[in-house]
Amino acid sequence: MLPLPFINGGGYRWKFFRAGDFDQVRLESGADLAAIDQLDQKLWAALACPTQGLEFDSKTLALIDTDKDGRIRAPEMIAATKWAVSCLHNPDELLKGSESLSLSAINDGTAEGKQLLSSARQILANLGKKEATAITVDDTSDTTKIFAQTVFNGDGIVPADSADEPMLKAVITEIIEAVGAEMDRSGKPGLNQVKLDQFYADANTYVAWCEQAEKDHANIMPLGKATPAAAAAFNAVKVKVDDYFARCRLAAFDSRATAAVNRQESEYLAFVAKDMTITASEVAGFPLARIEAGKALPLTGGVNPAWAPALVKFQVDCAQPILGPREAITEADWQTINAQLSAYNAWAASKPGAAVEKLGLKRLREIVSGSSKAAIESLIARDKALEPEANSIAAVDRLVRYHRDLYKLLNNFVAFRDFYTGKEKAVFQAGVLYLDQRSCELCLRVEDTGKHAAMAGLAGTYLAYCDCVRKATGEKLQIVAAFTGGDSDNLMVGRNGLFYDRKGRDWDATITRIVDNPISIRQAFWLPYKRFVRMIEEQVAKRAAAADTAATQKMQTAAQTTAGVGAAPPKPPEPKKLDTGVVAALGVAVGAIGTAMSATVTGLLRLPGWQMPMVLLGLVLAISGPAMIIAWLKLRKRNLGPILDANGWAVNARAKINLPFGASLTKVGVVPLGAERNLIDPFAESHAVRNRIVWGIILAVAGWGLWNFGAIERMKPGVLPKSKWQKSREAAALEKAAAQRTVVPPTTLSAPAATAPPVEGPK
Repeated sequence: MLPLPFINGGGYRWKFFRAGDFDQVRLESGADLAAIDQLDQKLWAALACPTQGLEFDSKTLALIDTDKDGRIRAPEMIAATKWAVSCLHNPDELLKGSESLSLSAINDGTAEGKQLLSSARQILANLGKKEATAITVDDTSDTTKIFAQTVFNGDGIVPADSADEPMLKAVITEIIEAVGAEMDRSGKPGLNQVKLDQFYADANTYVAWCEQAEKDHANIMPLGKATPAAAAAFNAVKVKVDDYFARCRLAAFDSRATAAVNRQESEYLAFVAKDMTITASEVAGFPLARIEAGKALPLTGGVNPAWAPALVKFQVDCAQPILGPREAITEADWQTINAQLSAYNAWAASKPGAAVEKLGLKRLREIVSGSSKAAIESLIARDKALEPEANSIAAVDRLVRYHRDLYKLLNNFVAFRDFYTGKEKAVFQAGVLYLDQRSCELCLRVEDTGKHAAMAGLAGTYLAYCDCVRKATGEKLQIVAAFTGGDSDNLMVGRNGLFYDRKGRDWDATITRIVDNPISIRQAFWLPYKRFVRMIEEQVAKRAAAADTAATQKMQTAAQTTAGVGAAPPKPPEPKKLDTGVVAALGVAVGAIGTAMSATVTGLLRLPGWQMPMVLLGLVLAISGPAMIIAWLKLRKRNLGPILDANGWAVNARAKINLPFGASLTKVGVVPLGAERNLIDPFAESHAVRNRIVWGIILAVAGWGLWNFGAIERMKPGVLPKSKWQKSREAAALEKAAAQRTVVPPTTLSAPAATAPPVEGPK
């Protein structure tokens, strides 16, 4: 069928081809691509597709997906096509699908085109290809390589070597070490404005914090340089000392509480029996010392062994410098120490700029007071000024990728050309599955088999979900394969096959789930007979299993009885006798069935020979016909849409998979033409008994027919008794002859009887 031109409301003359029972647009020229926005979207094959799970360059898909939502929709596809067309002198360049884009093909008649051409030449120059006349995807994909030799690249990030002065390089390096780095396009660590501002904010607050202690030194540093050590020792025991004096106050309030605030004897029994250390964790939660009303806290003897080292450090570093030599402290002493260190603790708790502290106060003051910040900001501004040129370099990468990939994607989005022509695999086809002597071409990647099957089941296609794994590398993936040829007799969960992805790598594939639908008309033809045979096999297997169980039980019972083990088993109840009426009814039924079968066979044998094949054909059609009709109706409705929609597509057309096209998607294994075949199977099963039975039945039926129709009587009269059918035929012949010998009475009274001629019988 020749494609017919189609003119839509926009006036552009489109061409369509018919495939999958729907019209698909033919994109044959750059003019077709330039007018893509004029094509009615009701005629698009798809309106959206995912950016993941496709056999397509992921970076190109990410560039088209401008809103970064993981889906490409028709407006984004139109925008990408229109932009690519505008950047080229001749949009037919997009039809080449080439890795290499000639510099002369870039449209330098626009400001954007000029910038693209300039950036393309700059990229080639940076890569040492200044004389090159074309640029490739490999040239534009590695931005690190492109900007490796450039100091400023428009990303607003300056590495240390972007500064000429050694002092400024050292400052940039120190700032990076303090607050972390941002990666420059050249691949080097650097600073941007955010990191620079963060460092100077932290440095200024840290310097101000340190200066606060210098201004209020007597209050914040009561012990001078020893104050931090004293505060650390104080804070290490503060919670336990507060707990101790609180318990003492409670014991002073009521002497009955003394026993309660000290641990009970029973609590010691749980661990005194086992080996203990001086810092045993079992007693760390106990009070620092025995609780008594108004008792001072001992710092050396009679203290909780788990806290003894901390109390000694507190005595040396904190209590003695403030109070003088002490073996114990009262609650008043404790409050005095707390008051002395409260200002320091409050100041230390407000400490800012922990990230910059490592540089030291002296160095931070030098950096903050100098002009380094202004110099670094100047470098950042200088780098940022090149942002348009750098962005244009990214646009070159976009154009080169569109030049290579856009036309192919359009033919898998606006139309399903690749899928229906079979010349190339569609972007959603993940590879080929080999299983059960078949190769399945329609295989898709899936993420969630349960979710996918819920939607894909509406496609009316037999689907097998498989887990694929490469044990050598540990890689895993899930696929769904459509079986559109052969039958489903040997397809079941757990069967193993081999999956080849689009890169030619092989994966071990195992069926994990099946969505059952008709595969072919041939399968539907044999289905009733297979079901009948399967039913017989199941019944025979059940009867055999029951008989085997009964025989085993009898043997066990007999063995036990013979050996005298245990008591004799109870006598099984006698089976109920059949009622006479039931027996009579069964006899009538069997007789009726036999009569019906006899009448059927007799009727068939009375037919002329040429009619018997027609009757047998009609019988076969009566059995297989309904299944074939149902399968044919379902196969006509097979649709690609639900399979793709379950993967995130928005299929806009009734993309059918009819019988001829389905046959092309699943190839069944056949012996090649011209191959030599040795048909002698040394392990073939012997069918001698079966063949004898079959030939015996055939000969018996043939002999019965010869006898029933009188052929044996005519050849050998009197050898066998005549059949009922032959006797009835002879009786009918005699009756006919007798009727012919009967004299017919005259029809008129005037006719003389003597003139009537005698009627002779048959000779």
